[in-house]
Amino acid sequence: MVNAWWNRLLGAVYGGGFSTQEAEYEDHATRRDYLWNTLGTAVWGMAFPLLTIVSTQLVGAEEAGKFSIAFVTGTLIMIACNYGVRNFQVSDIDEKTSFASYQLNRWLCGALALACGLVYSSARGYDAQMATIGLGVYLYKVIDGVADVYEGRLQQADKLYLAGMSQTLRSAGVIAVFSMALFLARSMPIAAMAMGIAAIASLVLVTAPLALLETEKSRRVSLREVGHLFIQCAPLFGALFLFNLIESMPKFVMEGTLAYKYQLYFNALFFPAQAILLSIGFIYKPQLLRLSSIWANPRKRRRFDLIIVAVMALIVVITGVCAAFMAGPGIPLMSFMYGLSFERYRTLALLMVVAGGVTAASTLSTPSSRCCATLETSPRST
Repeated sequence: MVNAWWNRLLGAVYGGGFSTQEAEYEDHATRRDYLWNTLGTAVWGMAFPLLTIVSTQLVGAEEAGKFSIAFVTGTLIMIACNYGVRNFQVSDIDEKTSFASYQLNRWLCGALALACGLVYSSARGYDAQMATIGLGVYLYKVIDGVADVYEGRLQQADKLYLAGMSQTLRSAGVIAVFSMALFLARSMPIAAMAMGIAAIASLVLVTAPLALLETEKSRRVSLREVGHLFIQCAPLFGALFLFNLIESMPKFVMEGTLAYKYQLYFNALFFPAQAILLSIGFIYKPQLLRLSSIWANPRKRRRFDLIIVAVMALIVVITGVCAAFMAGPGIPLMSFMYGLSFERYRTLALLMVVAGGVTAASTLSTPSSRCCATLETSPRST
């Protein structure tokens, strides 16, 4: 499979470009969409917990805590890179904005986000070790953000399963490379930089070529469209960034007052809440394109509302199940995996789960309102 893909890449390079090649994969494959989107989101979401477990076992809680706070900052950088455009892009069913404009917008956001990350590291006064860890993690998260625009293009073309494959490969590759580098070198800075390099390789060799090969050639870039994206998505970006900044603020305060090992404890307790977010993402993300189409037909608005209510009810159920698990075997299992005792944090773990349920509900309402806002002004809905 790798050999066939490499031959296809070389054929595209020598055959006039990626966008001129014939697509080879089918669209509208709902089962594959759910399967690969679920797998991709799961592997992506499990990357942080798995990497902290590996870090704790190999280099100790203090080093794992340094990696944890760098990952938290990197996540904010990724949100800045995304700029809230993914849902806008997917719900742009009439393609009023060209993919070339989406690309330029994302690359500009990525460059600005990475620069902000480097400025933050300098302003924070990190030593060489912590700055290197941050750089590697920031590179990975920026590439995650840039890759999202290509995976959004695949979803826009109703080939979400290919986006899931891309996300799975990138996340699994990063986990493997980081773990191997840390095992061999026992150095967190080296492992973090290896993670960033692996992410770049996945973007160049898989994600970007796949999107260009499997979707129609885009119209030329328009600076007006790029500027429109910055303006149109600013409120959503502001809401997402501020929400995640407020959510992360305790971790930043802890960095200045407590040892880094407590970052590990705090983030480990947050992971069950993150599992709720991922579970809901498995359900509604493959349906964003179809939800947009439903909202575009005024006669189907009631159906749209019923879908949202049903998913909200499911959030309550998943949150209850997760809380029951954490109240029972969850804490002992976490203690076993990390080799640390979490028993004294049992109450905090339950509060984290409740917060995860609330966050999942707010996350669901964001793309739902995004579909409505986009399609209210589209020619089709008019």
